[in-house]
Amino acid sequence: MRAVIQRVREASVVVDGATIGAIGHGLLAFVGVDVDDDEKDAIQMAEKLVFLRCFQDEASKFNLSVQDVNGSVLVISQFTLLGDCRKGRRPSFTQAARPETAIPLYETVIRELRARGVTVAVGSFGAHMDVRLLNDGPVTLLIDTKKVF
Repeated sequence: MRAVIQRVREASVVVDGATIGAIGHGLLAFVGVDVDDDEKDAIQMAEKLVFLRCFQDEASKFNLSVQDVNGSVLVISQFTLLGDCRKGRRPSFTQAARPETAIPLYETVIRELRARGVTVAVGSFGAHMDVRLLNDGPVTLLIDTKKVF
C-alpha cells in the first residue's frame, strides 16, 4: 500500500459540486492499494498515519503525531499512486488493485484510523474528485508498506 501524505491547515474533497469530506488541521492522505496488499498492509498504513511524527513541537522538531495535535485525516483513494512510468510515455497500472480488492482494504485503513480515535473524512472511491488543500509547511511525505522507498 502506498500513500502520499501532506500536512494541511485544511483540506476538502468535492464530488459533483458537493463537498463530501473536509478537515481542518491534520493530514491529507492519498492512498493507493497494490495488487499484493492485504489487511496487514492496511493496518500498518493506518498505524503509520496515526503515529508518524510530522508535526512540530515547541522546539520546532518533528516530534508530534496527528493524534498528539488532535488533528484529523482526509483519506482519498488514488490508484494512480501505483502507476509505473519507467517505460514508454503512458503509465502502466498493472500493480493497482482492482476495486473488489482495493475497496475493502481502503475501508480497513479508514476503520483502523477511527478505531485509534482519529477524526476521519473520506473521498468517494472511484469518483472524479476535486481535492482542495492548504498545505502546512509544506510537508509532503511518501509511505509504502512494502518499503519500496
